[in-house]
Amino acid sequence: MLNIIWIFFFIAAFLTATFKLLFLGDQQVFAQIITAMFKMAKTAFEISLGLTGVLALWLGIMRIGERSGFIDLLTRGLTPLFSRLMPEVPENHPALGSIVMHISSRM
Repeated sequence: MLNIIWIFFFIAAFLTATFKLLFLGDQQVFAQIITAMFKMAKTAFEISLGLTGVLALWLGIMRIGERSGFIDLLTRGLTPLFSRLMPEVPENHPALGSIVMHISSRM
């Protein structure tokens, strides 16, 4: 479904640019589209590079918490709450540690 949406975006941009070229006489419209595409690709790469660094930092911190036993301690403390929120997950299931890590990363 997402591929269809992206194809629609590209077709809509092409049709709009063609309209501007043929009916409004804008000779630079396709050059502007190409320039904007490369500029936004550069911006997207810079953002993803920064987010990768932050992700690596927090994964390292979570690994330290996991190896030190803090995640297990936190899981044992929050098990009564999670057993009420998610009764289908058995007690002492390994998924509880992942759930605690996810919730703590969101906090």
